[in-house]
Amino acid sequence: MADAKIEKAEQVECAHVEKRSSLEELATSTPDDGHKYVYSPDEKRLRHKIDRVFVPLLYFVVFIQFLDKSILNVAAVMNIRQDAHLSANDYSWLGSMFYAGYLAFQLPNNYLVHCVSISKYMGGILFIWGATLMCTSLAKSFATLAVCRLLLGVFEAITYPCIFLLISMFYRRTEQVFYLTLMFVSSATANMIGGLVAYGIEHLQGVHGLSAWQYAYLIWGSVTFALGIAIFAFLPDKPKSRWFSLTKEEEALVEERLKDNGSPIETGHFNKAHVYEALKEGRFYAICAISFLANLTNGCTTVFSTQIVSNLGFDNFQSILMNIPISIFAILIQFAAMWAARRYREVCYVGMASAFLCLVGCVILAAIPDGYTVKIIGLYMAFWTTPAFIMMQTLVNYNVKGTTKKTFYCSAQLCAYSLGNFMGPICLLNQAPRYTWGMTVFSIANFLEIFIFAYIRWSLIRDQRRRKETALPAHKRQVNNLTDKEDLTFSYRP
Repeated sequence: MADAKIEKAEQVECAHVEKRSSLEELATSTPDDGHKYVYSPDEKRLRHKIDRVFVPLLYFVVFIQFLDKSILNVAAVMNIRQDAHLSANDYSWLGSMFYAGYLAFQLPNNYLVHCVSISKYMGGILFIWGATLMCTSLAKSFATLAVCRLLLGVFEAITYPCIFLLISMFYRRTEQVFYLTLMFVSSATANMIGGLVAYGIEHLQGVHGLSAWQYAYLIWGSVTFALGIAIFAFLPDKPKSRWFSLTKEEEALVEERLKDNGSPIETGHFNKAHVYEALKEGRFYAICAISFLANLTNGCTTVFSTQIVSNLGFDNFQSILMNIPISIFAILIQFAAMWAARRYREVCYVGMASAFLCLVGCVILAAIPDGYTVKIIGLYMAFWTTPAFIMMQTLVNYNVKGTTKKTFYCSAQLCAYSLGNFMGPICLLNQAPRYTWGMTVFSIANFLEIFIFAYIRWSLIRDQRRRKETALPAHKRQVNNLTDKEDLTFSYRP
């Protein structure tokens, strides 16, 4: 009997040693030491647990967010212009009004996201957002549509800041580029599936006296409202959320993973010193510049892609369906950019390449007259603006430390994002069908992006060299709320 007890005690001790060694193993090859990261079996299981709960909700929120704001794109060939008596300029302004609301709510959102539960905040806003979308189906004039688009922008403004914060909360720095890419893959999927659904909705034209575009707003508004219930009830918004069903050992792994980012995920405290520090950094303004310049082109591809295709000789149905191959291409290039950034550990170079390829697309759209089907290649290439934006946000997640500072960076670049998307459609005013001047502006914007990415890379390498003797691997750093400037053990990654 005594021997059995001793043997059992030895087994328990071995189990504890094994757990401790797994914690050590997960840090044996860290993201900062230049080697490929090696996951322990325990950490793989933990990450799968997080993914099973968080990723579907992330995917559907971004899916709905993109689809809802893009209904106007397909509504253009569903008689909305005739029913609401819209001119070409009115349509451009409606594309921009969404981003006026988006821009206006960024600063209040930057404060609220620190002070309330993210799940309750997002869920509640989704209810109102869905109701706004359904009310848009009642609009019969430019003024009413403009108010609805403005309000939709205000409510959708919460999406990216909340999701960026949650990704930083749940995942290591090296993992985050995948989940940021997944956000935009979700947007491309929404464009693709939205095209298929729009093709079906088009056949509802005139049913019960309603136009097809009204059915589009009613259907997707109802879906958004229902999603709000799921987000309110089930979205995890803490690293150790009960929805992950973590064991004690897995909670210890969560603590270890938080060291990779180096910052605790805090709510309820806004640190003004973090904001002042960000405002003194050249990289802060470079990040905002890339966000603005990349989204000038995005404002065009989001609102005008269907009309550009239609001008190539396709009918209304064909123009809607052409969103499907375009979306597939967008998904492929986003995954390609993500793979290259992780494989070669060079986010800035991938951003520069993406901006160059988008530049080629804008030049093709500007130079080739209508009637030449080859012009569609230019539209495809213009979608490289999204990988450039993903790389910019990846640089923020990788290289900005301090909860308030990172949130401020994200909010500021989203203000630039809003301004770029607001100005993009305006650059196309009075230029149908070729939009030559606007495409020239977008080409210059992408050209500038290349040099700004180069500056950011140079500055990150310079700052990392200055702390070569003090920077530590992730598992040796402490979790604290110091900024990247203050914490000399933190490593920058270009």
